[in-house]
Amino acid sequence: MVSESLARRPRILVTNDDGIDSVGLHVLARAMVPMGDVVVAAPDSEYSGASAAIGAIHLMRPEIHQVRLDGIPETWTVSGPPALCVMFARLGAFGPPFDLVVSGINPGANVGRSVYHSGTVGAALTARIGGISGVAVSQDVEMGSIEGQAWDEMIANLRWDTAATVAAEVVRGMLADPPADPVVVNVNVPNRTVAELRGWRHTELAAKPGRTAGGVRLEPKIGHEGAFRVHLDWGTSIELPEHTDAGSVRAGYVSLTWLSRITAVEAAGGGQLDALTAMLGPDQA
Repeated sequence: MVSESLARRPRILVTNDDGIDSVGLHVLARAMVPMGDVVVAAPDSEYSGASAAIGAIHLMRPEIHQVRLDGIPETWTVSGPPALCVMFARLGAFGPPFDLVVSGINPGANVGRSVYHSGTVGAALTARIGGISGVAVSQDVEMGSIEGQAWDEMIANLRWDTAATVAAEVVRGMLADPPADPVVVNVNVPNRTVAELRGWRHTELAAKPGRTAGGVRLEPKIGHEGAFRVHLDWGTSIELPEHTDAGSVRAGYVSLTWLSRITAVEAAGGGQLDALTAMLGPDQA
């Protein structure tokens, strides 16, 4: 949470799940520089789909390396997923506490159920766990990403600057009027110029992303009995209502979605569950 109107410049951690070499990370970090003191701490390699995983730290023995990124005074790589970058930042690995975590720019929209798997979103969720608001920034691709993933041919004409401009406006607003409690804002931007955007919408999570995986095919790996290569088949584009994140982005609007915490809910009931609850008793169920 950002303190009252911040007499000092806010500290902003920028991370991603595509790794330190991603153009989207570089563009986003530079767009954050006017907003505060920016530190980049990103995975040293690709971690798309890592969600909020921190990995088996006791086995992988993560390392942190200082590197150079033009226009950014302090940049680090971590040999682990984006949530681990955020966790290390919260624990003081990169200096004093941060006021905001901004994650992205992800090539491919993270909408619908893809937020469960997205490392971009996972970094923002991990920030909130540590008491810091998080902003996840993703940009749609022309062919429609699959479960938040985009292939090289999909991102050839990605307008990174549009998503960076949108992210800057979101961050400016959050720093000017900080939330009372840490929040996660999931931002998805159409692949258009800023002038071509139709506006902004506060959206719901769609039941599905705008395009899903159609299935997988197993092809035998020559010379390796019982081993197969997995080929993912692309599903068709899905039309979704414009009040959802996926439908809004497809219609040309910037989608802003506030993501809730994972919380317990009332049991759905059912014979076996009721029997288990009775067996455990009120103090254990």
